[in-house]
Amino acid sequence: MLPLTILGFLAEEPLHGYQLKDRITGLTGHVKPVSDGALYPAITRLEDKGLIARHPEPGTGAAPRHVLTLTPAGREELTRRLREPAHTDITDRNRYFTLLAFLHLLEDPEAQAAVLRRRLDFLNAPNAGFFFDEDGKSVKSEDAPTLFRRGMTQIARATSKAEREWLTAAIAELEAAA
Repeated sequence: MLPLTILGFLAEEPLHGYQLKDRITGLTGHVKPVSDGALYPAITRLEDKGLIARHPEPGTGAAPRHVLTLTPAGREELTRRLREPAHTDITDRNRYFTLLAFLHLLEDPEAQAAVLRRRLDFLNAPNAGFFFDEDGKSVKSEDAPTLFRRGMTQIARATSKAEREWLTAAIAELEAAA
């Protein structure tokens, strides 16, 4: 998700590397902080692919600072990633939230609604669960063997319910705008 995050923030405005790191930390730092060892190689890969450009500008010290900007090819790649997210970008909560953070950059309300419908379909799909009895048979989540696994289920259900309600309302609003 780091490439999507970089492309998304640079679509909003040109940034220096340290500004980009601060933005990424603000978005995902509570889940997974980004290190310089991950960020700067990712920037270089995107630059090598022609998706972002680096422009020097005078710095406050002796060395120039580099401003990162999104290229037209980078904007196309960002649009593609937002319009056609991978399955794991829909099913993995952290990846989905990163996608959601930049979905406003996809300017077509119908395309935005299509992404949200995919997430809603995923949330509405039957879930087999992962709780088993001593014989290896699946049990209802409320019959999970420990207090903590029952807690996991209760929290997940409440979160999913709230997300489904928001998705339903957001899809209706986007469809009305389309």
